[in-house]
Amino acid sequence: MTYHNAHAARIDEDGIVREVIVIPFMDDDDEKVTAYCNSIGLEGTWLDCSYLGSRRKFYPGAGFRYDSERDEFVPPGFVLVDGEWVAPPVEEPVP
Repeated sequence: MTYHNAHAARIDEDGIVREVIVIPFMDDDDEKVTAYCNSIGLEGTWLDCSYLGSRRKFYPGAGFRYDSERDEFVPPGFVLVDGEWVAPPVEEPVP
């Protein structure tokens, strides 16, 4: 069995990411990730995430939202357009 570092995001009851940590872990099973984090005193619901964005679309940060229907993390302000997450428009500064 090979162990590697994994990243885990703690989400609240509304699916908002509260923190992201690095843990030693062996697979991408969310139940095991949550159980491990809870066992070391980090209570809550934890989801596996990928630093490279290879799992769950985006690497989350605090304030991201977890879309359980699409099984993806969504940056703040992004909207779904034709099946793709799109960044909000950038407002031009007023001179």
